[in-house]
Amino acid sequence: MTNPFSLEGKVALVTGANTGLGQAVALALAAAGADIAAAGTTPADETGEQVRALGRRFVNIDANLSTIEPVARVIEQTLAGLGRLDILVNNAGLIRRADAVDFSEKDWDDVMNVNLKTAFFLCQAAGKHFIAHGGGKIINIASMLSFQGGVRVPSYTASKSGIAGITRLLANEWADKGVNINAIAPGYMVTNNTAQLRADENRNKAILGRIPAGRWGKPEDLGGAAVFLASSAADYVNGALIPVDGGWLAR
Repeated sequence: MTNPFSLEGKVALVTGANTGLGQAVALALAAAGADIAAAGTTPADETGEQVRALGRRFVNIDANLSTIEPVARVIEQTLAGLGRLDILVNNAGLIRRADAVDFSEKDWDDVMNVNLKTAFFLCQAAGKHFIAHGGGKIINIASMLSFQGGVRVPSYTASKSGIAGITRLLANEWADKGVNINAIAPGYMVTNNTAQLRADENRNKAILGRIPAGRWGKPEDLGGAAVFLASSAADYVNGALIPVDGGWLAR
């Protein structure tokens, strides 16, 4: 009996796979059988070593995702290096913190460009390829702030709300073309982006007090949801936002 969660013979392109959530997702997909292309400004050498140790192929693609200029090249280099493309994971992201009354245009634009604009155009480029080749999977990394407002992160909240919206829109347009587009909304995870929160004793205590699981999430906690959405087990899942949050949204 075929394993519906197997990714054997598939190729996944993961942005921002050098560390944190992107690295964990890339390794989970590789463990399920996928070869991995990693795109971003920081080389994902450590991720590559671990992917190869799992017996999978790996290519690193140098791409500054603060603009859409490298989008077509990223797709082309994935195809050239690994021969196909079946899965896109839009994980690369920025966060900038400041009170809304002081928030700068640069911090707005920097975050929106990476988190939303480039993510959309990567979806578009991968979507064109998938439609032409009979289907594929797109996983966008959303956030708790796709559901909530947050504090002191206006551009991040706007971008992650936008990710939820384009995930649903693209699902409406492409579901009947064999392209499954869904999102994972991580809760409070132990990553570089949350180091400032975890270092603040009061914020850390308040956050932990609201998480029913009683702990911060680990990057590898995203792996199961990513493998599911990337696999044939999710062939009838379209436009979903799956929280991986230790129960945060249930409070």
